[in-house]
Amino acid sequence: MTSISNVSKGSIIRFRGEPHRIESLIHRTPGNLRAFYQAGMKNLKTGRNVEYRFSANDAVDLIVTERKQYQFLYRDGKDFVIMDTETFDQINLAREIIGSPSQFITEGMLVDIVFADDGSILEAELPTFVELEVTETNPATKDDRATSGTKPAILETGTEVNVPMFIQSGSIIRVDTRSGEYMDRVKK
Repeated sequence: MTSISNVSKGSIIRFRGEPHRIESLIHRTPGNLRAFYQAGMKNLKTGRNVEYRFSANDAVDLIVTERKQYQFLYRDGKDFVIMDTETFDQINLAREIIGSPSQFITEGMLVDIVFADDGSILEAELPTFVELEVTETNPATKDDRATSGTKPAILETGTEVNVPMFIQSGSIIRVDTRSGEYMDRVKK
């Protein structure tokens, strides 16, 4: 247990029996009231965002974490089989742990896994940006290239994203795994 004043953004605490990552922490001292900390947290099991007001002298259970790098090998049903890059141990990772960025995983991609002090997996983090090939999209016409609209495109992972009109099949694009948005074209 530690004081809430010793916790910072990015720390993982046990709140109401479940692991939560601190997304924002603001110390407030309103006029003649007692000081408090306004915390924005993300439940790592459900993915829900939680707001909570801690008293300035509240104690929280800080979870000691370990971060290790794993390599994605293949899919096994709904699970992802990943391998420790140092020991070559393989584990199955549920799709729910990765969340929506799982639609951008490609073979050989490196994934950071965050373990709790009891050995359980808290979260998996993909690279922020990935480069993927566009496998299918409507061909661009001369008129399309002059406009600033977007069109749907299917990536090598089977995921559909909106891309600018000038993107063609076979292009390599950079995608933000947090939002699923097109960032820029890497190669024609």
